[in-house]
Amino acid sequence: MFVLHLALGGCLKAPPIRYGITADTGGHIAYVLHAAIAQASRDDVDMVSVATRLFDDDHLGSTHRLGVEALNDKVHVLRIDSGDRRYLEKEALAADLPFFTERFCDHLAGLARRPDVIHAHFADAAEVALQARARFGIPVVYTPHALGIDKRAQESASGLAAPVSDFRIEAERRAIAECDAVIVSTHDEADRQVRAYGVAGAKKRLSCLPPGVPPLPAPNGRSTIADRLGEWFADTDRPLVLAIARPVRKKNLSALPRAFLAVPALLARANLLVLAGQHGAGRASAEERAELAELQRLAADPRLLGRVALPPAHDAVDVSALYRRAAQGGVFVNPALHEPFGLTLIEAASAGVPVVATRNGGPVEIVRRLGHGVLVDPRDDQAIGEACLSLLDDEARHDRLSRAGREGLGSYSWHRYARRSVDIYRSLSRAATCRPRAADRPALLACDIDNTLTGCPDGARLFRDWHRERKMPFVVATGRGFAAAADILARWRLPAPDAFITDVGTRIMLPDGRGGWRECALFEAFLRAGWDEAAAAAALARLRLSPQPPETRTPFKLSFFGDASDAARARLALGGAAVAARVVFSHDELIDVLPPNGGKARALAFHAARLGLSLRDCVAAGDSGNDLDMLDAAGHAIVVANASRELDVLRPRPELHRAAAPHAAGVVEGLRALGLGSRRLAAA
Repeated sequence: MFVLHLALGGCLKAPPIRYGITADTGGHIAYVLHAAIAQASRDDVDMVSVATRLFDDDHLGSTHRLGVEALNDKVHVLRIDSGDRRYLEKEALAADLPFFTERFCDHLAGLARRPDVIHAHFADAAEVALQARARFGIPVVYTPHALGIDKRAQESASGLAAPVSDFRIEAERRAIAECDAVIVSTHDEADRQVRAYGVAGAKKRLSCLPPGVPPLPAPNGRSTIADRLGEWFADTDRPLVLAIARPVRKKNLSALPRAFLAVPALLARANLLVLAGQHGAGRASAEERAELAELQRLAADPRLLGRVALPPAHDAVDVSALYRRAAQGGVFVNPALHEPFGLTLIEAASAGVPVVATRNGGPVEIVRRLGHGVLVDPRDDQAIGEACLSLLDDEARHDRLSRAGREGLGSYSWHRYARRSVDIYRSLSRAATCRPRAADRPALLACDIDNTLTGCPDGARLFRDWHRERKMPFVVATGRGFAAAADILARWRLPAPDAFITDVGTRIMLPDGRGGWRECALFEAFLRAGWDEAAAAAALARLRLSPQPPETRTPFKLSFFGDASDAARARLALGGAAVAARVVFSHDELIDVLPPNGGKARALAFHAARLGLSLRDCVAAGDSGNDLDMLDAAGHAIVVANASRELDVLRPRPELHRAAAPHAAGVVEGLRALGLGSRRLAAA
């Protein structure tokens, strides 16, 4: 088996990992690397690739400009050059996603052997992987690592302004709805967090696979932070309260010096050491700088003098040595307002360190399973301090919890994870090979209007009769604006759809419940991410393309007349200006420039996810180039006989029906081939 992991954010490289060097270089990097290495250790896995972005940033190390980096003889990191060689934080990745997707698919197309499965980490990687599945049929597994709905709820409950965007939540909903399998780390994610997205059938594709214990490196005789505690502490013999996390609000690190001040007995008894990212070597965001400043302000309190250490930088050997030092009568604390999993709690267990952990999120399951600590309300500074003191003051209990953590670690095994995950991969790969998706009957029909539903009165009547009988959920997906689309449907006496996808997939119109229609605001927000209309217009201005009438232009669509060579020039101009956009060429003369998240396929996927469906549950029908992405991505596709040559590039597949009949009659022909024909007409 050939496994490909896909993770776009952070500094992904061979160990040792420089945690905190950027805001996105966290626990998921260890998860991806150790999962890949464990899977490759199996005899039934031939090769594992870990694909990520290539970037060139001397500050972050020259390794990230290497196209391929070998971890061992079966595992390598593959870096895809999207054309933008800057390091990009997670929030900035949306604009680069179309370019990365294109280069990633080009890479797959050139392989002599393609992966049997793509395991995507976070929703942005899932978006790329689903595009690859549409083109190559490779099954996709999704691991979210952290889910936005729960993060928003927890941060709101803590009185923080919730930064989680609707765009992120909708991207996660699409990933849950469309990926072939979802792997999470805790039962809380499986039973509660994923359910909050309201995706029908998600539970059947969901598996809970706890990750393994990251190995702690040996000091190898060199000096570590643990050997230099005298630089910060007046009395290095005191037990150590240790915390390791990025300095962001949700990690709540400033609660720890406040806890020491709130519990004088703890202040008199212990030292506090906080590893808060790489603020001596990394690129701190505004939020990180603010949190570090707050930690430093609290540490400057005269009562904490000689009691608190905030080392500016550390590496994996420092972390390992500090865990071992904390095991000598100390405690590890995770005071996060919400923690999706809690990898550091497992690391602490492997070193024999009892823990005090937040009661919000994954730590609940970890602590209950291992029995190596206590849970606290992260908003209660005094409770945190008293919990730490209770473990420090009871030597017998400390020893009991230390032993419990070490003995329970079998629950967190990378070998077990590898076995179960490869079994999931194999079942998906086998299903993709042996059971075509056409065996599943679609639940949503999406049709173009012009020359697909229109063009033949008899065909339009046939479709009208079919819809009256089948009552299958139905949307139109057209290049026209909403008013023009509604007008032409009425003139052809075609049935009203359940939703309109208009303006080449840049607008979704939904019933307003009062007999009218309203625009889907969430889809508008989704389109806005990564779209710079002014930059796109400026990049295209020098081409002197002939514009379509002003009424065709919208905030999310620039429209021109031109031929295929003009469309190619537009793509080059946008790419050269580093503007994220999609260029759609259709009807041998129409050029539409859309946001990176625009197009009929993306709009259909977005609408389907609202219904708890995925593109696999859709059948799309069309005739021209602006239908191409929708026809290629949908689970089933119908190309009517009068289709333009623009659709000749569609890859042959069992789920693609090229109708012998033109126009709407061809649509009905294709539906009949799917077992969705008119029963009345069949009996006649």
